Amino acid sequence: MPSPCRLRAAAVTVTALLLTCSVAGCGGDAQDEDLTAQELSWKDCPAPSQAEGGGSAPSPLPDGDAWQCATMQAPLDWDDPEGDTIGIALIRARASGDESRRIGSLIFNFGGPGGSGVSTLPAFGDEYAALRTRYDLVSFDPRGVGRSAGVRCENDRQLDAYFQQDGTPDDTAERTALLAHTKDFNTACEKNSARMLPHVRTTDAARDMDLMRQVLGDDRLYYFGISYGTELGGVYAHLFPRHVGRAVFDAVVDPTQDAEQSSLGQARGFQLALDNFAAHCTSGTQDCPVGDTAQDVENRIADLLRTLDKKPLPGIFPRLLTQSAATNGIAQALYSQDFWEYLTEGLEQAYSGDGKVLMLLSDLMNGRSENGEYSNITAANVSINCADDKPRYSTAQVQEKLPRFRAASPVFGDFLAWSLVGCTDWPVPGAADHPDVGAPGSAPILVVGNTGDPATPYQGARKMVDALGRGVGVELTYKGQGHGAYGSKNTCVQSAVNGYLLDGKVPAAGTVCS
Repeated sequence: MPSPCRLRAAAVTVTALLLTCSVAGCGGDAQDEDLTAQELSWKDCPAPSQAEGGGSAPSPLPDGDAWQCATMQAPLDWDDPEGDTIGIALIRARASGDESRRIGSLIFNFGGPGGSGVSTLPAFGDEYAALRTRYDLVSFDPRGVGRSAGVRCENDRQLDAYFQQDGTPDDTAERTALLAHTKDFNTACEKNSARMLPHVRTTDAARDMDLMRQVLGDDRLYYFGISYGTELGGVYAHLFPRHVGRAVFDAVVDPTQDAEQSSLGQARGFQLALDNFAAHCTSGTQDCPVGDTAQDVENRIADLLRTLDKKPLPGIFPRLLTQSAATNGIAQALYSQDFWEYLTEGLEQAYSGDGKVLMLLSDLMNGRSENGEYSNITAANVSINCADDKPRYSTAQVQEKLPRFRAASPVFGDFLAWSLVGCTDWPVPGAADHPDVGAPGSAPILVVGNTGDPATPYQGARKMVDALGRGVGVELTYKGQGHGAYGSKNTCVQSAVNGYLLDGKVPAAGTVCS
């Protein structure tokens, strides 16, 4: 299961699933002045590369304006800023309002890590129309992602096998097989992307953003970070606190947790979301087709997963719906309440022997298109997480931790516990136990937590506020479902966020929207 990643609600049917100060003097870094003076060549955007998820070139904006793309040069190694460079792919929509009221560029990161901002921002364009009245909307493929020197690991055929593996081993043979698959994947990353692997840490991406700020002509960074994008924003604020303009963090990563604590928190978060789904399904006026009570729904799901562990169902030919694929598909559907109807459909079909819908949901989680090609989201996700996270876990350590994970979630606990071995034998050491986001001297940052968020549990918002430091983080609570708050279209949340980003009005700390 990938780390927290914001994914747009899509239409799912049986046959298709549609997605759709300078650096010198701040933290002791030096920067080549030639890079800050570079001029970007903006042109109409091409179709996204396969690494970015493929598909068609972005359609014009509602007012007829075209999306524009450019490439910014950044140092490969920020410890050697005058050395080799890499290209960072950017996309923008020019501000739609009066030029005299334009504030600057509002930079988005939609999460992952590993998500392509170049392919994601156009899909969200309508949601940010109000913000576009005073900002150029800008996003990017972070280093190692998509067209920004994207990391490559296994090929499509190998990835099909990788995602079919048993992610919850029950005996020595299955544990050995899981470690072998993990080692094969990690070795392929080193073979195909050794040059990039040491340089994809979140601190590197934060320095890229500060260069981006300067190249775009802004004195301060205006930023909207979602999911992992909140961690990136927090790291930026730590490195460059006096460069922060107005910033919003939505679906907040807990910056105080190590990899084990984060996975355990996700186990609780996805279990809560599953509980909410089951309660919603069985509380309506119509019968719930996948259970009579909330507990019955969850018991039947657990029984399905146990059965699939021994006997997978037909999925999307020639692939089978395995226990791992079904768990992935269920988790994907919990990212948004808009997906709950597809989870119901997928479960109903699986109980009848058809695994297609759950596999379609799993494919969406893993970045697999209908033509069998993968984006590089998994390669980038693993590479960035393993470069960031210092801990490395053995199978013996995971086995010792299993009881806590199972207590946190009977459905997702094993799967998330065993995901901890993903960085075993990774060729690059991890940077730290958890990110440093302390940002004394920063402008206020609006931190938005969702009480029903599965991937970034609500408690992380308060932890981020505390870690940012006194007078920096301003907490806003949304009592809702799904991953994130602004995209829910809740008018209270959007009014608070828009009021801050557009007019500088900081909402009262502790504001609650429902």
